[in-house]
Amino acid sequence: MTVHLVGGAAGPLRGDDLRLEITVAAGATLTVRSVAAQLALPGRPAPPSRLTIKASVAGTLRWLPEPLIAAAGCDHHAQTVVAVAEGGTLLWRDDLVCGRHAEPSGNVRMDTTIRYAGRTLYRHTLAVGPQADGWDGAAVLGGGRAVGTLVAVPGLPNTLQASSSAALMPLAGPGMLATAVGADIRQVQAALDPLCEPEPAARQPLAA
Repeated sequence: MTVHLVGGAAGPLRGDDLRLEITVAAGATLTVRSVAAQLALPGRPAPPSRLTIKASVAGTLRWLPEPLIAAAGCDHHAQTVVAVAEGGTLLWRDDLVCGRHAEPSGNVRMDTTIRYAGRTLYRHTLAVGPQADGWDGAAVLGGGRAVGTLVAVPGLPNTLQASSSAALMPLAGPGMLATAVGADIRQVQAALDPLCEPEPAARQPLAA
């Protein structure tokens, strides 16, 4: 089953508090996509906008939304917690674009925790924008304007093409982490999109 998330004309706006809960039972397969990019906007004077996602996965979940764009002046916090049961399968992707064309990045903080069989498999925080010191330096994005991460449990059917701005790393448990940084989202997509394709079917031998 494939579900597409549909948002409003724009958003989230500052002050919005959005929550999403996902449950995938054993034997079920769910792919979640979005019809458009998510655009975090400054809006009215208010607390930061928030998106909280909680997922429980015993079957197969493929989370493949369009990128989040951090518009100038936004203040957005995203918190994700995914619990994968033993034997479950997960493909979780997050892409972030730091500002619209020719504008500075707004403030975005993304906290992601993925657990497998009750143990923490992946925990990561990414903060960009004026409130995050050094986010565009060599230790974080190195001047890049877009970044993408892909966590796959138990692994990936495809391999990442060698690149100075993309890496594929095993996790301490069943799983792989792929990450890519680029001057724009097209470079990130070129690196990560092939990893999201299903495993090619084995070629059958030709009959004699």
